[in-house]
Amino acid sequence: MVVVKGFEVVEGELGHGLPYFAFGQGRPLVFLRWFTPDHTNPSGWMRASEVKTLAPLAGNFRVYAVNRAPGMAEGTSMADIARDHAAALREEFGEPVDVLGISSGGSVALQLAADHPSAVRRLVIASSGCRLPEPARASQLKYARAAAEGKRALQHMATVGIESPVKARLVGAVAWLADPLMRPKNPADTLAFVLAEDAFDVTDRLTDITAPTLVIGGERDEFYPQSIFHQTAEGIPDSRLTIYPDTTHMGAIKHERFAPEVTEFLGSAT
Repeated sequence: MVVVKGFEVVEGELGHGLPYFAFGQGRPLVFLRWFTPDHTNPSGWMRASEVKTLAPLAGNFRVYAVNRAPGMAEGTSMADIARDHAAALREEFGEPVDVLGISSGGSVALQLAADHPSAVRRLVIASSGCRLPEPARASQLKYARAAAEGKRALQHMATVGIESPVKARLVGAVAWLADPLMRPKNPADTLAFVLAEDAFDVTDRLTDITAPTLVIGGERDEFYPQSIFHQTAEGIPDSRLTIYPDTTHMGAIKHERFAPEVTEFLGSAT
């Protein structure tokens, strides 16, 4: 156990090898992590940053920050990942739990809720949607394949959504220089998950999601157009949609309205 940003953080592993850390007080809230190169718990400044981002929720919930399992086999599908998550959550909690999926974690959460509705009490999808848009798919795939080949890769992810060619070149150059400090420790895991998300599409499965759902997006999200946020919310029978004006992909979860709205939504059912 360690103390980060004033919170006692407990680290562990759920069934099927899913690493997690937990902090806060209250009913369990399972946070499925955004895209991470390594299938481990973050450490150092990355852990501190994650705890700081989730801290506004930890006053009302026991937050479990869960990652994908390391050693992901080649050919793993999003349905395989969701199956393992469902089994792990049932084993750990013994009842449906609230799930918050952000970015790539939203892909996992939507597949989980569609395939295993009995595992999810209420669902929040933030900066994510029913499928990965083409620009995001292409950039992730370039990143993962370059990393798997031992090449510099970060620039492929860093420039998504930058409209100015000059700014894109500058940001890409900085990312290229920073890449050696942020390379995946196990690029095979990175590539396996990216290929699973590359094929992910639950557009035709949204009606299978029975959990009340809140979809949150940013108006200026670099990865997801507003149309996908709308499509996702409109396809889920019991859902609502919130779009934050003038807000980016990760800006949505740091928005001043985010934690209060998520808390109100998750607390509005007995």
